[in-house]
Amino acid sequence: MTDQRTLVLASASPARLGLLRQAGLDPRVVVSGVDEDAITAATPAELALVLAEAKAKAVAAELADGELVVGCDSVLELDGQALGKPADAAEALARWQSMRGRAGVLRTGHCVIDTVTGRQASATASTTVRFGTPDDEEIAAYVASGEPLHVAGAFTLDGRSAPFVDGIDGDPGNVIGLSLPLLRRLLAELDLRITDLWTK
Repeated sequence: MTDQRTLVLASASPARLGLLRQAGLDPRVVVSGVDEDAITAATPAELALVLAEAKAKAVAAELADGELVVGCDSVLELDGQALGKPADAAEALARWQSMRGRAGVLRTGHCVIDTVTGRQASATASTTVRFGTPDDEEIAAYVASGEPLHVAGAFTLDGRSAPFVDGIDGDPGNVIGLSLPLLRRLLAELDLRITDLWTK
C-alpha cells in the first residue's frame, strides 16, 4: 500500500470531474487560466494534446510537490477543422446544421504530470461520433437551452443533445471529456496505479 497521492484536475469541466468521481477518485480542481485561443497546432489531434499539456504544466508550476496533475482538452474534428466551444448561439446553430447526419471525431488530449518526479505522460484519445438528424426546430430548441455554448463541439453525450447522437465508435468517456482507460495507461507510464488513487 502506498501513501495516498493527491490528484489535481487542471480543468473547470464539471463533466470531467464527474467522470473521475464516478471512477472512485476525488480530485482537487485548479483551473489553469491558459489562453486557449493563443495556442495553435497542425492537426486537431495535436491541438487537443498541446492544450492539455499547457493546462497541466501551468497548474503543476503552481503546486507544492507531491500532487498529480491531470490536464485535458477536447475538440471535435470535422472536415479537418478543430471545433471547440461555439462563440455564440448563431455559431452553435450553424454548427449543428452542418453536423447533422454526419460523423466527426472527438479528440481529447490528456496530460499527467507527477510533481514529485517531474515526469510527464501524455496522449490523445479519439472517438468517432455519428450525429443524428434533428430538424431545425429541435436544433433551435437545443441551442436556446444554452448547453452547446459550454462544450467542445457544441454537443454532449450526457446532456440534452444525447437524443441527437445516433452512436459512437470508441470510448464514451472520452466524448464526455476524459478517457479513463487512457488515464490508467498514462499513470502506468509514470509507475502509478489508478487503484492507488481511489478514495478510501
